[in-house]
Amino acid sequence: MATGTGTKEHPWVLTTPPGTSSFTMYRDDTAAPESLVCQVGSTTLTYLARSIEDLHAWLAEQGRWVPLGAADEQKPVTDGTVEAWGRSEGNPVGGWYGTRNGYRGRFGMYLPPLLEALGLAELTHTPRNNQMRAI
Repeated sequence: MATGTGTKEHPWVLTTPPGTSSFTMYRDDTAAPESLVCQVGSTTLTYLARSIEDLHAWLAEQGRWVPLGAADEQKPVTDGTVEAWGRSEGNPVGGWYGTRNGYRGRFGMYLPPLLEALGLAELTHTPRNNQMRAI
């Protein structure tokens, strides 16, 4: 379960789906466009804030469990995964939800725990090959 309120002063403290690492995330509504700032150790990743609603809507359309498929930006992805959708030209933003060049990947690792914490999705929490679905 996440703690925090999602502000810079009180970020959400989340855990990766396998439960092996924690990270923080907060919503920055002063950024243009509005962003989610994800801090993983010393690495900062940023994603479009609208990804919360867009990902939830896509998951609801799928109507089933969807593999996460998390991968770094430079790595290939498997079609039909959350990661593939997060960088697909067919998604509502026409490409990457990650906004920091070189660090745009891992959408399938860091967004699912946030949707779970917000009560929008359910996640599996196994050592590998985790999945999610809209609730």
